[in-house]
Amino acid sequence: MMNSAPVWDKDLIHRYNHSGPRYTSYPTAVQFDSSFDIQKYHQNAQSSASSIKPLSLYFHIPFCSHVCYYCACNKIVTKHRDRSNIYLEYLFREIEMQSALYSHEQRVEQLHFGGGTPTFLSREQITDLMGHISQHFQLTHSDTADYSIELDPREVDWPMMSTLRDLGFNRISMGVQDLNPIVQKAVNRVQPESMIQSVLDASRAMAFRSVHMDLIYGLPFQTTNSFMETIDRVIDMTPDRLSLFNYAHLPHRFKPQRRINDQNLPAPEMKLEILQQATEKLLDQGYIYIGMDHFALPDDELAIAQEEGTLHRNFQGYTTHSHCDLIGMGVSSISQVGDTYIQNSTDEAQYYSMINEKQLPMVRGLKMTDDDKVRQAVITQLICHFKLRLSDIEEQFGIQFRDYFRDELARLEPMMADGLVSLSSDDLLEVLPKGKLLIRNICMQFDHYLHQPEMKEKPLYSKVI
Repeated sequence: MMNSAPVWDKDLIHRYNHSGPRYTSYPTAVQFDSSFDIQKYHQNAQSSASSIKPLSLYFHIPFCSHVCYYCACNKIVTKHRDRSNIYLEYLFREIEMQSALYSHEQRVEQLHFGGGTPTFLSREQITDLMGHISQHFQLTHSDTADYSIELDPREVDWPMMSTLRDLGFNRISMGVQDLNPIVQKAVNRVQPESMIQSVLDASRAMAFRSVHMDLIYGLPFQTTNSFMETIDRVIDMTPDRLSLFNYAHLPHRFKPQRRINDQNLPAPEMKLEILQQATEKLLDQGYIYIGMDHFALPDDELAIAQEEGTLHRNFQGYTTHSHCDLIGMGVSSISQVGDTYIQNSTDEAQYYSMINEKQLPMVRGLKMTDDDKVRQAVITQLICHFKLRLSDIEEQFGIQFRDYFRDELARLEPMMADGLVSLSSDDLLEVLPKGKLLIRNICMQFDHYLHQPEMKEKPLYSKVI
């Protein structure tokens, strides 16, 4: 029996629709510090190698040939394809430096290319990159391997899809956003439905294991009716997984968004209506609500992992590979190895300069405290499975949950009164159907850093809905 579907309560959503983290990590990247001692990362890498721990590799390809006006990713917009040649030279050197810290016996169970636009690279460049990775890390072609790549349908053809499949990629993530031509033009991402369908057809003809589609609500000129037309057509395409992201309009932080006229954005009430109708339609058509913005078909690995209690969350979102150490390579990428988080420079020139100096291009990070680990376990359990048995945390960390989290449980009391969450007499903390869409708010009550005075003065996050 799959987890129960979320219940929409407009009054509660209005009341709780505050800003908050997405919890792809805890502590979040806001807490990373430039004074982080990189030796701690080296020690954890050595420990990972000694225990032959499985690995997850992430590679950031920052280039895009077009700028999408809504985008808030770390990217380099350029028409000069040859600019990627020098980037790959440095990425190869970083691969060599990172692999020297690990054991070749460590299997790479998960691999992901993100961006930017990874297929900005040519077929030959991607082949060279995968060849270099396989020389320095132990790639696997087993059924359990999870090798994925983000695709821009405008930058992919069938020969590219064939190359990707031959190289071992078995999952694709496709940026669809909206199928309405007026919306596409307004955000400078014109991609006819036939283009998306062609990529989908190729993925099925070539037996890719999974297709993920990203959609965005809140874009200029969207209406409830127009976006539901997109939802209906996407449902007909039956992707295995879907993300339904909220567009956060922050032109003061992201320069491309200044090309979007505020007056063309749907009103907040319409945004909520779009989300409600889209969510209900996806659930009616058999998709499982995984959490946050994510949906999956019942036979998808994410839905199965959630039902079996093994789902995890990291910088790539929901995942089934919680036991892997994550090594991020390329500009801006983040690694999580043992109890350390560490991020590469987001600046291309600094990235090159540090590698020239034979330094890993890591500039900020964090070593988790014992308290961080307890809170990470609580937040991960809630955001992945919507429930938590207090005794499990007590046994794992040797604490008395109700004493340790006295203040947090007090903060949850109004949410309990509103029917978002319950705490039973047998110590099961459970997110109720009305609380599932507001899971970020519930997790925020356990975030130590968020409740510090200095954090309350800084609006660093998007709204939860």
